[in-house]
Amino acid sequence: MTDSKDEMRAVQVPSGQRKGVPIARHALHDEVVRRIRDLIVQGELAPGDRLPERELCERFGISRTPFREALRVLATEGLIDLQHHRGAVVSKVTTHDVDDMFQVMGVLEALAGELACSRASDAEIGEIEMSHERMLRHYREHDLSGYFQHNQRIHESIMQAAGNPVLTNLYRTLSVRIRRARYMANLSQARWDQAVAEHCFRRYPFSCRVARQLRSKCAGRLLPAPPGGTPSECSAISRAWRSWA
Repeated sequence: MTDSKDEMRAVQVPSGQRKGVPIARHALHDEVVRRIRDLIVQGELAPGDRLPERELCERFGISRTPFREALRVLATEGLIDLQHHRGAVVSKVTTHDVDDMFQVMGVLEALAGELACSRASDAEIGEIEMSHERMLRHYREHDLSGYFQHNQRIHESIMQAAGNPVLTNLYRTLSVRIRRARYMANLSQARWDQAVAEHCFRRYPFSCRVARQLRSKCAGRLLPAPPGGTPSECSAISRAWRSWA
């Protein structure tokens, strides 16, 4: 890729972050993938933006080789497109794509919830509960990035507690692509408030007390949505993505 003016405008890097933090060599590959993925998920790199190779390499303190290796991983995840004349470009996601992804994700997460209710250990329940409390703290502090980090950890912990490797692998493949829609939808305060309400009152009843009730009374089945309850996360985020996109 060349150092054209268009390339340098592809991403606006806050002045306080231009130098960045050098990445430790022992975790170089995974860390480069994670950092670029975060730029995409959090909207710093928008759909259609080119990834400015030289600028990002300088920002992360890396050479072009690990950067390009990371691009190949992100391409397989569906987050970027590798184009012959433009280089790496953040992939565009249509509202139809979001609808399709959330239909599948809703099924995967519902199954994971059922399995976790019957299989989760006290330690796993405690971890989910701790992530939930930390997520709420970030919400009260209006820290969307911190909130989203622990929100994602809750989803992943429930998948882990489900104890089904096939389900977990399917979830990981799709969750990388759907994470961007979840993050961008929560940029709306109204949607963010709604998401927190769903976590507290319906979707993640994983305190030790409630989890034990689920095991004994629900026989591994999720609690039904309460009458007049909030819309499902999948439907709400899909609508929010339409308004954002």
